[in-house]
Amino acid sequence: MEQRRTRPPNGGRRRGAPPAPLPPQARRQTGERRPAPGAERAARPVSQGGIPGPRLTGLGGGLFCVTVMVLLGFLDQLLFGGSLTLYGVLFVPVAVLTALWVRGGDLLTAPVVVPIAFAVGLFPVADGSGGLLGRLMGLVTGLATQAGWLYGGTLIAGVIVLVRRVRWVRSRRRRS
Repeated sequence: MEQRRTRPPNGGRRRGAPPAPLPPQARRQTGERRPAPGAERAARPVSQGGIPGPRLTGLGGGLFCVTVMVLLGFLDQLLFGGSLTLYGVLFVPVAVLTALWVRGGDLLTAPVVVPIAFAVGLFPVADGSGGLLGRLMGLVTGLATQAGWLYGGTLIAGVIVLVRRVRWVRSRRRRS
């Protein structure tokens, strides 16, 4: 049995999608102008130095943070014999960069992935002897003794994310 359509057609547009551009003849009649070439590019935010910063997705930010912390953990173990304090100091700039480089829509993932990356990167640095259980005990000890760096880096990332989120929401409200 054939069913009739109960809603009027919407012209093929999805809700929230920008309207289709007008043909040149209709533009001339309504007085609408085409955007200048490159105007969309100029509207994108640029970092302080004039070079656009990377914009990572939530997953990309997590992979960046985990990868860098694991590499720093191995480097710390290789060069400095597993200095937990140095590892904690190196964690703070990685947390800041992760919070700055995650794109606006995925901001709230940064404070979640930062402590996970700290724990994963701590495996090579953790002082453990006696196999896997010794390494796990070293990891727990490292997390306990370096909690200040972990909380500090996570707090800094959280504050950066909150400031960026408030600015992002305000700019979206101004546009609409």
